[in-house]
Parts: sequence; C-alpha cells; structure tokens
Amino acid sequence: MFVVVFVKNQLEFGSHRMLSSPEKNCGMLYIISAPSGAGKTSLVSALLEEMDLIEVSVSYTTRVKRPGERGGVDYHFIDKTQFKQMIDEDVFIEHAEVFGNFYGTSCLTIKEKLAAGIDIILEIDWQGAQQVREQFDSCTTVFILPPSKRELLSRLQERGQDSDEVIQLRMNESVAQISHYKEFEYLIINDQFSHALGELKALIHSFRLRQTESCQRYRNLINTLLA
Repeated sequence: MFVVVFVKNQLEFGSHRMLSSPEKNCGMLYIISAPSGAGKTSLVSALLEEMDLIEVSVSYTTRVKRPGERGGVDYHFIDKTQFKQMIDEDVFIEHAEVFGNFYGTSCLTIKEKLAAGIDIILEIDWQGAQQVREQFDSCTTVFILPPSKRELLSRLQERGQDSDEVIQLRMNESVAQISHYKEFEYLIINDQFSHALGELKALIHSFRLRQTESCQRYRNLINTLLA
C-alpha cells in the first residue's frame, strides 16, 4: 500500500466548525477521485473554465513543484516541517502520504468558500473521500475511470514526468484505487474528453437546480416574489 491517510474524525477542529446544513451554506462540496492518469485534473480544469461559482480547493503538499505548476494555484508548496506544524494545529480536514509526499486540505478554506455560496471540488483519493463523507452531510462524490488499462498506461507515459519505476507503481496502485468505485455516487468514463466533460457539467447543473440549493442562491428573489 502506497497511500496513508490521516483524518480528524470530528466536526470541530479547534475554533473551526464545519458547516454541513443547507441553512448555513449554499455551496456544494464535490469530491472527485480517480487513479493517476485517468484525466481528472484536465476535466476539472476545463470545468472551471466553463462554469462560474465553482473552485478547486488548493491543497498543501510537500512534493517538488512540477514544470508549469504555480504555487497557490496548483498547490501550496511547503516543506515537511511546515506540514507537520499544520497537522499539530488541526488545519487539515484530511491529509495523506502518497508515494512519500504529503498532501492536505484546509478546513477553514472550505468552510469560508461554502458559506459564500461557492461550490468546492476536492481532488482526493478514496481514503480521503471516505473520511470527508463522515464529516459533511451533503457532499457529492464522483469517480473518474479510464476507458482501459492500456490507455491509462499510455497517458502516464505521455506525461514524461515520472520514471518507468514510478509509472509501474502508479499502475499497480490504480487497481487498488479503482476497486473502491462502488463507494462513489457517480461514475464518469473519460474516453472521449468532451463527452466526459459534458457529463460532469450536467451533474453540477443538476445539483444547482435542487430546491434546497436554489432557495439559498435565489433567496432575495424568492422573498421579493412572495412580498
């Protein structure tokens, strides 16, 4: 096993209390998971370009910045000493060790964004998703699958960022990741990119049209119509 996840199994971290009821927040929390190379990051990036009021939670990581990545946009890049201090201060709703690097999601950032009516996407693995679901009553979970193992391997090789050894480790880990697909509410097969993106957008739109979310987003309009 190459992934170790550590999560605080409680709703309250110090002075921070997670918001989970629609009366207190109108943003939706989406957890999107996938094996490495399935195209999750590309799909989410395209989604953000085409929809408003939705953001990806920028995780903290101790891994080395890859070519083209920007601090504060792709990740908050910090060292292991800083990361450990943030763990001790209960900053993270979940944090994980993946292939020797640490990743964490800020509790306070999610709380503030949801309260402001912004939908938030967490790009985390199945273990992090499992624990976050226990702390949020109304999160939505999505799993992205590749069309085949051959295509998954091809995508990992085309990145040109990892050694053959690391690619093989990722392929082995993908089986463990995919085996947890049943724990997610929605499955999207990323074969044709435009089709997969359309399905992801349709999912977001459908949740925004639900009465519990709409009544919060359009509270002023509804009050005016009822006056």
